[in-house]
Amino acid sequence: MAAADQGPSPAVPGVTVAGPPVPRSEEVLTPGALEFVAGLHRAFEGRRRELLAARRERRAEIARTGTLDFLPHTADVRAGDWKVAPAPRALTDRRVEITGPTDRKMVINALNSGAKVWLADFEDATAPTWENVVSGQVNLIDAFEGRIDFTSEQGKAYALKPAAELATVVVRPRGWHLDERHLTVDGAPVAGAFVDFGLYFFHNAARLLAKGEQDPNSGPYFYLPKTESHLEARLWNEVFTHAQAALGIPHGTVRATVLIETITAAFEMDEILYELRDHAAGLNAGRWDYLFSIVKNFRDGGERYVLPDRNTVTMASPFMAAYTRLLVQTCHRRGAHAIGGMAAFIPSRKDPEVNAAALVKVRADKEREAGGGFDGSWVAHPDLVPVARECFDAVLGERPHQKDDPGSPEQVTPAQLLDVAGAGGSCTRTGLHNAVQVGVRYIEAWLRGLGAVGIFHMMEDAATAEISRSQIWQWIHNGVVLADTGEKTTAELVRRLVAEELAALRAESGEQAYAAGRWTEAAALFEQVALAEDFPDFLTLPALALID
Repeated sequence: MAAADQGPSPAVPGVTVAGPPVPRSEEVLTPGALEFVAGLHRAFEGRRRELLAARRERRAEIARTGTLDFLPHTADVRAGDWKVAPAPRALTDRRVEITGPTDRKMVINALNSGAKVWLADFEDATAPTWENVVSGQVNLIDAFEGRIDFTSEQGKAYALKPAAELATVVVRPRGWHLDERHLTVDGAPVAGAFVDFGLYFFHNAARLLAKGEQDPNSGPYFYLPKTESHLEARLWNEVFTHAQAALGIPHGTVRATVLIETITAAFEMDEILYELRDHAAGLNAGRWDYLFSIVKNFRDGGERYVLPDRNTVTMASPFMAAYTRLLVQTCHRRGAHAIGGMAAFIPSRKDPEVNAAALVKVRADKEREAGGGFDGSWVAHPDLVPVARECFDAVLGERPHQKDDPGSPEQVTPAQLLDVAGAGGSCTRTGLHNAVQVGVRYIEAWLRGLGAVGIFHMMEDAATAEISRSQIWQWIHNGVVLADTGEKTTAELVRRLVAEELAALRAESGEQAYAAGRWTEAAALFEQVALAEDFPDFLTLPALALID
């Protein structure tokens, strides 16, 4: 959909804002804020483009070699005796973290949830409409000023608890690959990462430091997504250094936790922490994007890299267990927090049997993480906060973390990290159907501006849609035969399943409700990213042209 051009900013030469009107945007898109974001773009856009090109070169190398290894030229970093900067008070105890988008209701519920940290997500849990991008910044400012409230259509009122009971905010900007087409500088779109980070830091860094004199839960803290190399972490470190100097914020005030959600980053954990050592707070195990990255990078690596049904690949699978062991070992050796993965289950007040079965799995997952040395973990719903907290309380007790635990002494090898075949499992028509269902339903919601979507009692975001469509691409291009039906996975079979899903959705929702959705566009986009001959790097890239 075409955006309405609001024209150049008269106060900031070279800056153009385009997009539909957003209430209170003038409070966020101030001349000072736009000039700050433009400064980030002008200083670092060239390097960002070089790093995106380096991703393509590395992917080509993986295609040639069919493997990965630890970098020989950074062996001294891995062998060195160094640590990251000590954690600030607000990030010392991170035993439970909740994630979610920055809509007004979620801001209140997440801050009130009882979690130690809220990941305020401008990335996978947010569809980057201009309204979501700008209003999310407004909502965070209102929360920090203690003036945020919300009333639902049913008349239920939401308000913040006292400041001492609120979660610490850690913002996740978009990854390096995404442009923000609604904001251009010198005629070029600005990176979504610069927009999200820049607007938030400009408006809130000083505010949070001032609050921190009375409130220890304040500071400019970030989660960094989709990182593929230590050089990309180095760019973030340069951005932090530049931003702090530009606004007169002491160097090292920023703290960043990096999501290790790409297979290439898994081989550079030490190096990533080293590049960010003045600003590093920890690493996080991002499960779904990690699987997506393995499929994307080794998509032509043959049968040994074919991933079975995604719901059968648990964190106990050998290659996933190796990945989490290495993450804990690396973090604790360097004095950083190791944060576990997502519990995405959405509790149902209507189906106690579903709840009971799912909570058993959630508890087992969090007990495994706490017992394996993690310092905290993620949940997607406030009702899961007590479950995760109980699991970590049982291991941590009164300790804020367990960084004194070095983790498993077993050395993790490249072969273990790449042992996808060791996961076992099978590729089934049931799994294929589920991938189609989740992919189509998620994309349709995303096109309507929803980035976090409840599907089949699970909170799905862009990462789960990516693994769904990428698995389909991989199965087709590897000629996978489905274990439960004997059918060969083909584009024709997938198109048939998509058509059947649309028919089922039409019957389920009724003609009028179906027509009000964006199902036809969603199905077409899903087929585009799942069935294209050449693998699209991210489904969100072609999708951006379809939203305001």
